[in-house]
Amino acid sequence: MPINQAKVKSVLSGDTLILASVNNPAQERTLSLAYVSAPRLKREGDEPFAFHSRDYLRRMTVGKVIQFTILYSIPTGAKRDYGTVYLQTGQSLPDAAAAEGWVKLREDAGRKDESEASKALLEKLELAEASAKASSKGIWASTGGNIENANEIADPKGFVEQYKDKPIEGIVERVLTGDRMIVRLYLSSKKHVQTMVLVAGIRAPATKRTNPSDGKEQVAEPFGPEAHEFVESRLLQRTVQVDVLGLSPQGTLVCTVKHPNGSIAKFLLEAGLARCTDFHSTMLGGQMSVLRQAEKQAKDKRIGLFQGLANSMQGASEADATVTRIQTADTVYLRDKSGDEKRVSLSSIRQPKPTDAKQAPFQAEAKEFLRKKLIGKHVRVTVDGQKAATEGFEERDVVTIMINNRNMALQLVEAGYASVIRHRRDDEDRSPAYDELLTAEEAAQKGEKGMWSPRPPAAKAYQDYSESLQKAKIQSSVLQRQKKIPAIVDFVKGGSRFTILVPRENAKLTFVLSGIRAPRSARNANEKSEPFGQEAHDFANRRCLQRDVEIDVEATDKIGAFIGTLYINRENFAKLLLEEGFATVHTYSAEQSEHGGELFAAEEKAKAAKKGIWKDYDPSIEDGVDDPNLNGATTNGHIESSAPVKKDYRDVVVTHIDPTTAHLKLQLIGPTTSAALTGLMTTFANYHRSPPSSEKSLPNPPKAGDLVAARFSEDGEWYRARIRRNDREAKKADVIFLDYGNSETLPWSELRPMSQPQFSLGKLKAQALDAALSFLQFPTSAEYMADAVKFLQQVTGEKQLVASVDFEEKDGTLWTTLFDAESEGGEEASVNAEVVAEGAAMVSRKLKGWEKARGKIVEGLMVKEEEAKGERLGIWEYGDLTED
Repeated sequence: MPINQAKVKSVLSGDTLILASVNNPAQERTLSLAYVSAPRLKREGDEPFAFHSRDYLRRMTVGKVIQFTILYSIPTGAKRDYGTVYLQTGQSLPDAAAAEGWVKLREDAGRKDESEASKALLEKLELAEASAKASSKGIWASTGGNIENANEIADPKGFVEQYKDKPIEGIVERVLTGDRMIVRLYLSSKKHVQTMVLVAGIRAPATKRTNPSDGKEQVAEPFGPEAHEFVESRLLQRTVQVDVLGLSPQGTLVCTVKHPNGSIAKFLLEAGLARCTDFHSTMLGGQMSVLRQAEKQAKDKRIGLFQGLANSMQGASEADATVTRIQTADTVYLRDKSGDEKRVSLSSIRQPKPTDAKQAPFQAEAKEFLRKKLIGKHVRVTVDGQKAATEGFEERDVVTIMINNRNMALQLVEAGYASVIRHRRDDEDRSPAYDELLTAEEAAQKGEKGMWSPRPPAAKAYQDYSESLQKAKIQSSVLQRQKKIPAIVDFVKGGSRFTILVPRENAKLTFVLSGIRAPRSARNANEKSEPFGQEAHDFANRRCLQRDVEIDVEATDKIGAFIGTLYINRENFAKLLLEEGFATVHTYSAEQSEHGGELFAAEEKAKAAKKGIWKDYDPSIEDGVDDPNLNGATTNGHIESSAPVKKDYRDVVVTHIDPTTAHLKLQLIGPTTSAALTGLMTTFANYHRSPPSSEKSLPNPPKAGDLVAARFSEDGEWYRARIRRNDREAKKADVIFLDYGNSETLPWSELRPMSQPQFSLGKLKAQALDAALSFLQFPTSAEYMADAVKFLQQVTGEKQLVASVDFEEKDGTLWTTLFDAESEGGEEASVNAEVVAEGAAMVSRKLKGWEKARGKIVEGLMVKEEEAKGERLGIWEYGDLTED
C-alpha cells in the first residue's frame, strides 16, 4: 500500500482528521482511523469523553506533518477514507489511541478487508482495547467523561465583569476572518463555553461571504483570504490564552488572543494583513502602542494592505516656538525663532463644544487652563498633519505641543477640558499619542472631571469698572490701597493702553501706563497710525497679551480709565517701552512717580541707541544737563536739582539688621514714645509672669498674621509679636517681634494669646519701623554680606542715632541716612558713608529718582568708594568687581 504525506489541519473527533496537502494547503481531504470509532462532539451536547478523545488526537497531530496509508474507503455519501497514521515520534494511529482508551473497535471491524495486514492490525487493536478496558483508561473510565459545553454566553456583560483580567485557556475551533474566530473557552475542568471572539485592537479585511438577508455572495476584500489563511494556519485548533477586555456594541467578546509566541494581532499587523482600530484602544491601554508600532513597521515596508502607501507625514517637522496667544482650548498662536507667527490646532482633541449645553459652560475654564500652562512659554512643537480649510478658517497645521516633556493635549484631556476626536480609519493626521488620549478621556469621564462633571462650573462674571467715572473712582480707592495686584492682560488697545482682568476683585479695567506717552496706533483701516504707533502696539501685544501681570493703581482719568504701573515678569513695562523707543516720558507725571528715575534713564538709553522714535535724535540740539559720571550710577538732567531738600530727622536706635538684605528695624526715641514703650513692656512682662489660666496657652493652632505674646529665647521675657509662618507638623511658628523687629522660630508652647486691649496695636502701634540705607547697594555674596552686617552692628549697636528720612515708600519703608547722635560731622560723616568707606557696600548702580536729586551726596559717596577700591577694602579686595 502506498504511503502518503500531509499536514494535519484539524481534528473533527477522536477518530477523524482533516489533512491538507504539504505543497498546496488549499487541497484538503478527510481521513478516519481504520476499524475504530470515538465519541462525538454534538451541538446539543457532547457524548461522554468526546472532548477528551478529540483532544488526545488534536495534541498529537494538529499542525504536524504525518504519513498515512489508506486501508479502505466507504463510497456512500461523501467519500471517506480509512487508514493508519504514522507520526514523526514513531507512534502510529489508531494503535496508540486504542492503547490509551480513547477509541474503541467498530462492531463491523474486519468485514471491509480480510487481508493478512488487516487481520494483524485488528488483533493488535483488540489486545490494546482489552488492556485499556482492564486499566479503565480513557472512555473505559467509569467517571469524569461529561463536560458541560454551552454554545452561547447568556450574560455577556456579567461574563466580562467576572473574567476580566483573568487569562482563560481555550481552543480556536474555527477562524472566520483575520480578526474574528470561534473559541472554546475552558472555564473549569467540567465547564466550557464556545463563543465568537473579536481580536482586540485590529480590523482585518473581510473574506468572501454570503449576505444572510438576501443570500447574495459578497466578494472578499483585498488581502482578506491572506489574513484568514495567516491566522488559520497558526491558530486553528491550537491551545491559546484569551484575555477578556470588553464587549463590542453588538455584544461580542473583545479579547487578546495569544499563542505561545505572543499576540496574534501583533503578527498580523507586522505582516500588513490588518489595520489598527481605535475602538479598542481604551481596553488595551498601553498594549495599543505595541500594535501601533507593528502597524508602522508594515507601513514602512509597504507590504500587504499598505502597498503603494504614500507617506503622509513626509513634511512632519519639529521646532521650538513661543506661545503668543490662546484663541480657544484647542487652538493657539505660535511664534518661531524667525519671528513669524502662525495659528495651529492641537492634534486629535476638541475644546468643549459650544453647541453642547453641558460642555459649553466649560469653554472659558478650559481656555484659562491652557493659558496658565502655555502663554509666553517656550515649547517643542511637532507637526502631525494639516486641518483642511473650512468656511471662515484657513488651512492650518495640527500639532503636538510638549512643555517640560509633557504633552499639552494630554493634560487638557486628563483635566476634562477637551474631548478626543474620533478619526476616520484613513485619517493619518492625528496625534502620535492618540491611544493615551483615549485612555485619558475615559479616565476623565469616569472621574467626572471638567466638562464630564454633572455640575456646571462656577460662573465668573467680571464687573467693568471703567464703564463709568463714578464706578472707576469707587474701585480705584479700593485698589490704591493694594500693591502689585495680580492681574491678566485680556486685550491690548495700544502701546500703553490695556484691558485688564483682576480675578480676585472680579474686576475688568481699562488700564493706562503712568509717566509715559506711547504713539497712537490706527483703530481701523481708515485711520493712520502715529509714527511707531503700530510698532508700540505690536510690542505690547507680544510681551503682554494674555500674560499674568501685576499692577499698581495710582489714579483714574476723566473717562474712567485706571492709571498706574504694570509689571511683566517683575519689570515695569513702561520702562521696557521707553528702552525700545516706543514711548516718551511724560515729564510732569514721571516726576511725581516713584519710578520717575528709571523712566528717564530708560528714555536716555533709547536716545543713545537711537531706537524707535529717536532714530533721528540729535543730542546737540536738545537743551539738557550733562550727567555726572558716577561710574555706573546713572543720573539725569531732567530730575537732578540743586534746590534745597526738606529734611526729616528722627532720633532712633537700630533694633535689628536683616542678615540677608541688610535692611534695618528702627525704633523711634522720644519723650512720649520711649516712655510709652517702656511702660507697656513693664506691664506686659508683669502680666505674663502670672497670667490667668485661660491665657497660658493658645486656644487654637496659630495662623499667619495672628498677633500673639511670644517669649524671646535669649532673655525669657514676653513681647508682642506677629505670626509670619506656621509649621503644623512640628508645632512651631516663625514670629517677628513687633517692637524690635527681630524674628525667631518658637514652639507653640512659647506663645500666648494677646487679647488684652491694653496691649493692642491700637493702644501703642508697633515700634519697629522698616528701613534701609539710602544710596547703597549691598553685596550678593553671602560672605561679603555677613561682613557688611557685622560692620553695621558695630557702628549702630547700642547707640542712639539720628535718621535723616530721605524717602518713604507706600508700604511704610523708610530710606534713611544714619548719623551718630554724638558726631559733629556733616553729611560725609554718616553711617552710610562709613559703610562705603569700609568697602562693605557700593554706591547703587540703579539710583532712584529721589536719590539722583541728591547729586552732591552721591558724588561724596563715590569719592569714598574710590578710596575703598584703592585700598582693596571689603568687596574690592580682588579689584573692581564692576568691570566684569
